[in-house]
Amino acid sequence: MNIHEYQAKELFRRYGVAVPAGFVAGSPEEAEKASKTLGTPITVVKAQVHAGGRGKAGGVKVCKSPADAKKAAEALLGTRLVTYQTDAKGQPVGKVYVESGIDIARELYMAILLDRSSGRLVLMASTEGGVEIETVAHETPEKIFKETIDPALGLMPYQARNIAFALGLNGDEVKNATKFMLALYSAYTDLDCAMVEINPLVVTKGGEVLALDGKVSFDDNALFRHPDIAMLDDPTQSDPRETEARKYDLNYVGLEGEIGCMVNGAGLAMATMDIIKHSGSAPANFLDVGGGADEAKVTAALKIILGDAQVKGILINIFGGIMKCDIIASGIVAAAKAVKLHVPLVVRLEGTNVELGKDILAKSGLPIISADSLADAAQKIVAAIRK
Repeated sequence: MNIHEYQAKELFRRYGVAVPAGFVAGSPEEAEKASKTLGTPITVVKAQVHAGGRGKAGGVKVCKSPADAKKAAEALLGTRLVTYQTDAKGQPVGKVYVESGIDIARELYMAILLDRSSGRLVLMASTEGGVEIETVAHETPEKIFKETIDPALGLMPYQARNIAFALGLNGDEVKNATKFMLALYSAYTDLDCAMVEINPLVVTKGGEVLALDGKVSFDDNALFRHPDIAMLDDPTQSDPRETEARKYDLNYVGLEGEIGCMVNGAGLAMATMDIIKHSGSAPANFLDVGGGADEAKVTAALKIILGDAQVKGILINIFGGIMKCDIIASGIVAAAKAVKLHVPLVVRLEGTNVELGKDILAKSGLPIISADSLADAAQKIVAAIRK
């Protein structure tokens, strides 16, 4: 789950992570009031969307007066911001964040994330603040500095100082940066984050170290421990189908193909998508119903798939392990009747009670096409939508 910048900075403040003063605003009048309250010569009005690249897309406006802040908010609120991280439709701007202007001496980059190759958290920083980290990694990888964190010890002060020195900081800057990094690590671990990224991290001419931006994502599997964090989710920033899928504990990602996929298991789902592509078509989605798929889940999944106008056919690929194939087949039949299926449906079942499952599908009276293998299923669904 992702959150907005203003929400991230509120969490940062709780943990002593230094951020500039700022207020969220939902109207031009609120933005004007926020600018007056801040009282700084310069204020910055930022569109609040779950995407990077806002500055280049016109979503960050520098204002010299409260009246300018009001005009900036008027120009942003109610629009859709298109950045390099969004699709062509962009993300809706429902709020703006009005922040004090900062006397910036340097712009840096900092992040904490999980390195899956080592199974440990990594504190990562670069002197190239304001630049996409992927570009830095590709063009100047020597400018990225890392400290791997021992889970038994946590981030140690000497590691934070190592990063500070590598970034070329000195004097009070080192002390402030060390305090900043230790506080950021506490926030990351306490809140069960998946990633915290600050781009740019700024050093002021007075030696302060501040998060000028904040991008935070959380491990969905840990949200049950943080109901207050779960409430920060903004469904307007997600695909409506993905929002609906989460209600049923379905893992769904919309794509641009023509064959809807319903599979149990992420690895099997990716293999299914690959073989659809190999067979001459393209998947319309990734959808993992999990190991405990029941009739309610299958029905919800079919409704979400059929809600996509570009879907011309559906491929269900299920391996019956925890859930037996006959139970899954019964769920598929009931779900197909409930959603009034109007596109070709190919089902490939394998695993426990597979013959019973196939028998249920064959006797259902529905135009369900049965397949014996994954390759067979892909070929049959592609052939069906070509007719």
